[in-house]
Amino acid sequence: MDNNRTHILFASDFHLGIDTTHTSKERELRIVRWLASYEHVLAELYLVGDIFDYWYEYKTSIPKGFSDLLAMLKRLRNKGVKIFFFTGNHDMWMFNYLTQEYGIKVYREPQIVYIGRHTMYIGHGDGLGPGDYSYKIIKKVFTSKIAQWFFSIIHPTLALGLMKRISQRDAQKYSRLDEFKAEEEWLIKYAQDFLKTDQSIDYFIFGHRHLMYEYSLSETSKIINLGDWITQDSYAVWDGNQLQLRQYED
Repeated sequence: MDNNRTHILFASDFHLGIDTTHTSKERELRIVRWLASYEHVLAELYLVGDIFDYWYEYKTSIPKGFSDLLAMLKRLRNKGVKIFFFTGNHDMWMFNYLTQEYGIKVYREPQIVYIGRHTMYIGHGDGLGPGDYSYKIIKKVFTSKIAQWFFSIIHPTLALGLMKRISQRDAQKYSRLDEFKAEEEWLIKYAQDFLKTDQSIDYFIFGHRHLMYEYSLSETSKIINLGDWITQDSYAVWDGNQLQLRQYED
């Protein structure tokens, strides 16, 4: 690896495909400029779910758009940057396209990753922790082969058009952030319970909640939530020595 490439980026919840305070294209171009600002020092990129607000990958077609982001990912891959994609609750129907066309590894479950001397637990965060049983049931249905097959027989124009309309209908909810209350955060509870059986994790890194926070779980372990790119333009960066939450200023 190039000795100058010491940085690792973590980001989630771009929700490309919907217009909120900015159009999806404006948000996409801002993300591309952010990636370009790290291009010469970047070693690895972790995209931690809900990169797309809706996605269904047919054998011969994918949703229209996102060309600027995909071009940037291709450019980074051609320079040797490793890219890892974690599916979220909005892009859980990502299958083999990114792997076959871009050499990007796709994960559907949280992973334990070793960076430097640190052990990191990385995942989108949906379906983890106590409660939210209705969503957990829905997730099992939508990740089943039967549900995916039934959706695949709907014509892409109809199916993706329906997904886009539903997505845009719910767009404004992303502009209303929840208040951060550590005692109520179920991802914090999940991480605390995980540490009871495995104390080796230095960092838990999640998305999903659209909250940008860093919280100490113990003297040696922290949880980081990556926020989003709708209202916060937030991400985490490992500079070779430490992990920090930051916000991109265009």
